[in-house]
Amino acid sequence: MSTTSPARRLRLGMPRRVFSQVLLMQVAIAAGVAVLATGLFLAPLSDQLDDQAMRRALAIAQTTAAQPQIAADLEASRPTPGGPVQAEAERIRRASGAEYVVIMNMRGIRWSHTDRARIGKVVSTNPHDALAGHEVMEIDDGTLGRSARGKVPLRGADGAILGAVSVGIEYDSVRARLIHAIPGLFAYAGGALAVGALAAYLISRRVQRQTRDLAFSDIAALLTEREAMLHGIREGVVALDHDGRIRLLNDEAQRLLGVGGAAIGEPLETALGPGRTTDVLAGQVTGTDLLTVRGQRVLVANRMPTDDGGAVVTLRDRTELEQLGRELDSTRGLIDALRAKDHEHANHMHTLLGLLELEMYEEAAEFVGEVTGAHRATAEQITEKIQDPLLAALLVGKATVAAERGVALGVSSDTALPDRLVDPRGLVTIVGNLVDNALDATAASTRHPRVEVALRAEGRTAVLTVRDTGPGVPADQRESVFVEGWSTKEPPAHGKRGIGLALVRRLAERQGGTATVAESASGGAAFTVVLPEALGGSTAREPAPDVTEEV
Repeated sequence: MSTTSPARRLRLGMPRRVFSQVLLMQVAIAAGVAVLATGLFLAPLSDQLDDQAMRRALAIAQTTAAQPQIAADLEASRPTPGGPVQAEAERIRRASGAEYVVIMNMRGIRWSHTDRARIGKVVSTNPHDALAGHEVMEIDDGTLGRSARGKVPLRGADGAILGAVSVGIEYDSVRARLIHAIPGLFAYAGGALAVGALAAYLISRRVQRQTRDLAFSDIAALLTEREAMLHGIREGVVALDHDGRIRLLNDEAQRLLGVGGAAIGEPLETALGPGRTTDVLAGQVTGTDLLTVRGQRVLVANRMPTDDGGAVVTLRDRTELEQLGRELDSTRGLIDALRAKDHEHANHMHTLLGLLELEMYEEAAEFVGEVTGAHRATAEQITEKIQDPLLAALLVGKATVAAERGVALGVSSDTALPDRLVDPRGLVTIVGNLVDNALDATAASTRHPRVEVALRAEGRTAVLTVRDTGPGVPADQRESVFVEGWSTKEPPAHGKRGIGLALVRRLAERQGGTATVAESASGGAAFTVVLPEALGGSTAREPAPDVTEEV
């Protein structure tokens, strides 16, 4: 005995495929509409046919009553089967196709009838309304069965009512016309159903292609999983339509971009405002892993166009990674400074050892004094002009690194910065980025590389200028250097370049200032940062936010 597996059993109920379900539902709807339309057409058709039959009977009766000879014969003759009234009534009946033409006097006695035996007898239906001068249309039962009737008064030459004319149309002929019309209606309904089925098939095929022939349950499950995935992943997802309007923002994208769910449905520029982030999301900046800064976050964006002209953009938060990279670069800078210091110290020790071995004690003492005095002079020169300890320490360390790389790093004579910075760490980040960029630009491009730093206070405004003797920045690129991702240098090991100068401008703008670049007197670049309200009113400094240095 064999058994049938559950997978091979006949399924009852709705099919699972979307194509089959949509086709079945639309065919059922088309069939229901066709049946309903046929019923709605047949319901008034019966009444219309009845009304037409009654009006036809009334018209025959009116035509019969309008003949003056009939009224005259009614007054002059007796109700007999061979009388002139019967003969004229039969002629009219045969010519019109009526079931009967009955002519009666004021007492309801028939002068004519299809059944000759009923002539001279009283009519079976009430003729009161017609004898009273009214025209009557009705469907009633009489001696000849059910018929559509028309009754009119019969008037003499003087207008006086002499009797009435009653004409009947056989009701079976009305029903026959109705039944005869039904096949035609069903043919039209069948044609409409066939057209509806064809349209349903074409629509179902289109739905099948668009849904990849998935079942509705599968589509519902995919939507549920999509919602869970979009709101559960730690990457921002932004979906745009063909007009550039936001149609989807998951929770992470709202957090990274700093917008709420109300931004859905709005254009990008309205929701985010103008800037590089908007340009990257809109596809005006092309490429992969595009860097952009939104607020204090460093984001990596990738954009994928969709078939409907829209796009899906994924956003990754690289803020912590960039901070770690900047810390790594700062640590490498410190290591370079210590290495340079160690190398310089070793050279000095070797020189001193040689002087001692040659018993040149006075020269050795003089050499030690010169070395310590030179370092002390450099440090004192910086700390005298820059009283903030963080900035002074940064520039002393950078001077050592610059010397190791063969670049002269100096502080301009007009430098004077008091120890009352509101955000010393932010200024340290700005100075460190600009000095490092200047060192990179001058180290391998000039015979006498030099970097000069100028820091001065103008009231409560701090003005920073870093000049170098490098190749400079072309005029058409002086705005591009402040754009995220723009760089002329090879990327470091921890990621991409192009963030340092962008953060310099972002830090300056966050304090209401500006960051610009121009050509220096030596032909290199001159970066100028203006920071309004950077200096406090007293020497006490407020605690500053933790901003790591960018290289």
